[in-house]
Amino acid sequence: MYDIERYLSVRSAFGASFGPEGTLAFRMDTTGTPQVWTVEEPGGWPDQRTFYDERVTFASFSPERRELAFGMDEGGDERQQLYRLDPDGTVRNLTRADAKHRWGGWSHDGDRFAFASNRREEAVFDVYAQGREETGDDADLLLEGDGWLSLGGWSPDDDRLLVHEAYSSFDHDVSALDVETGETTHLTDHGDDEIRYSSLSWGPDGEGVYCCTDLDADTLYLARLDAESGDIETVETGGEWNLDGVALDDETGRLVYSRNVDGYTELTVGELAGATEIETHPDPDVPAGVAGGVSFDDGAERFALTVTTDTDNTNVHVVDVETGAAERWTDASTAAIPPETFVASESVGYETFDGREIPAFYAVPDDSPDGRTPVIVDVHGGPESQRRPSFSPLKQYFLAHGYAVFEPNVRGSTGYGRSYTHLDDIENRMDAVADLEAAVEWLRDRPEVDPDRIVAKGGSYGGFMVLAALTEYPELWAAGVDIVGIANFVTFLENTGSWRRELREAEYGSLADDREFLESISPINSIENIEAPLYVLHGANDPRVPVGEAEQIAEKAADQGVPVRKRIFEDEGHGISKLENRIEAYADIVEFLDEHV
Repeated sequence: MYDIERYLSVRSAFGASFGPEGTLAFRMDTTGTPQVWTVEEPGGWPDQRTFYDERVTFASFSPERRELAFGMDEGGDERQQLYRLDPDGTVRNLTRADAKHRWGGWSHDGDRFAFASNRREEAVFDVYAQGREETGDDADLLLEGDGWLSLGGWSPDDDRLLVHEAYSSFDHDVSALDVETGETTHLTDHGDDEIRYSSLSWGPDGEGVYCCTDLDADTLYLARLDAESGDIETVETGGEWNLDGVALDDETGRLVYSRNVDGYTELTVGELAGATEIETHPDPDVPAGVAGGVSFDDGAERFALTVTTDTDNTNVHVVDVETGAAERWTDASTAAIPPETFVASESVGYETFDGREIPAFYAVPDDSPDGRTPVIVDVHGGPESQRRPSFSPLKQYFLAHGYAVFEPNVRGSTGYGRSYTHLDDIENRMDAVADLEAAVEWLRDRPEVDPDRIVAKGGSYGGFMVLAALTEYPELWAAGVDIVGIANFVTFLENTGSWRRELREAEYGSLADDREFLESISPINSIENIEAPLYVLHGANDPRVPVGEAEQIAEKAADQGVPVRKRIFEDEGHGISKLENRIEAYADIVEFLDEHV
């Protein structure tokens, strides 16, 4: 039996990028926060390349030089700065601005890179290009934006950039930006309809753009946009499930796309045999779980990707494009915990109040005594997200210590089509909370479950779901664990980062039009109903859900006589990323649950 510190010391290797000479860069959290490492061959001894207390947020090799760009924020504030790491270990700060910077990719010659940033005005993002030797204010402003802009990469001849604009999580537009003139060609004119466009890649000739979209469909499919007219053609349908990712090498036309089948990733590898025709190759020989983050090597003969399963911690695998043969290149430690002790989840469904089936993952300890097994109902954030069968050391700790873990994808989750994601919009918000009540009723019918020891746990939007479940259905819960959650939709929207307020109002409702409704569904305004002991965890620098949400719910619940334990970390943001803080926080949560559950 291993303690919580041991489980939280299980490592992850992810976010791979192939260098021009075949070196693989990736991020790994061996030191307690993700840093950049490199390795030359499968199973080779990795070299640590960055040495910071703060997390590294991405790493991207130059296509022509043994140098890479990486990002880093401070204390979880999400104001990512961009850096260049040279082969000799020298690090150059490229941006030096008190703003957010979104990496937009290297040009094909590696002489420039692009990014989006809210330097000019905090609530909007502009597009910049900058030389690899330039720093600070040297970037060229290419496009002044008026909203949430990000970039999809340089065209094959480096004369255009793909610009992605999000009006909400499910309403996007795509344009091609001429780097020299600043003129944009709008590619996705869809009127007032909410249409998703994601995972953008240029085609080999620069005449087409490949993407995932749900235009005229309920699920995402692979499409090609004409880079001049915006005319769209279907390349591969999604069918019942979302085809939710594509990576394409714009020199060879080789590509990898992924289909999300009930949370599991199914990969297809091939190459373009025409504008909309794909010649497929054998499927990659990687474990069945969740995979993504494709990076082709020079020549696109192989690609790296991150793979994880319920019982395999996260590592980087490299796949041969022609044969599908795969090798694991990294060996992130399991902290000497035998992998065979890890427990897999079962994909299940349960009926909710309106007859709809809600998908979920359910994991039960190997030895679960009838009627005596406590359950943690763990709700994902977003809500535009999905719980999938990926490795969680915290989940494995709970399973090893006698807790079952139930992970519902309540209405509003992604992965099950456009209609499902909109079932919780604005006035339907509390229907998602009712899905949690139905989950508890389903669990109570399981012979192994102790119906008096069911815990609600969740982070971010999942934290709101915890608080709402505790106030709406107080008799169901033995305890609640709220991590960076929303307690009051009005104060949340008033204080969240200005760059994201409009997107969040599109999901939750606006302060101007829906204030009364937002007040009515805010758990803080039903606090008199709460009965279960409550744990509240937050980061002081959280720019998404400000720490005031934690402070007000903890204070009001304590005033009601509810047992409350609050923990605020001064050097964290939207989540707890540093290992020493994670150990302290989750050891405290375990102690709290042991006491009350």
